[in-house]
Amino acid sequence: MLFASLMLMLAAAPQGDAVGAGRKAFSECLSKEVGSALDKKLSLAGFRSAVKSRCSAREAAFRAAIVADEKSAGMSEQDAQAEADDQIAEYFDKVTEEFEDYSR
Repeated sequence: MLFASLMLMLAAAPQGDAVGAGRKAFSECLSKEVGSALDKKLSLAGFRSAVKSRCSAREAAFRAAIVADEKSAGMSEQDAQAEADDQIAEYFDKVTEEFEDYSR
């Protein structure tokens, strides 16, 4: 299945909380953009640009939810931002890898 790994990530997310909802919305956007980019036969650079542009609002909401959750657990702003950066980068890396695999 094309987006199996993203779906597994979604299944692992707790539902009903801001982080879970943000993760789900962001992942769904990324998955949709992979399919769209493959249909349009975009280059890797074109895909990266499209996904960053089209998923930016959902990325921002996911980032804000992560930061708020981490800060509420006692993490500093800087460390919470770093955690959000890491999680979001992991999603972008995975979706980019999937795009590359399926665009060959």
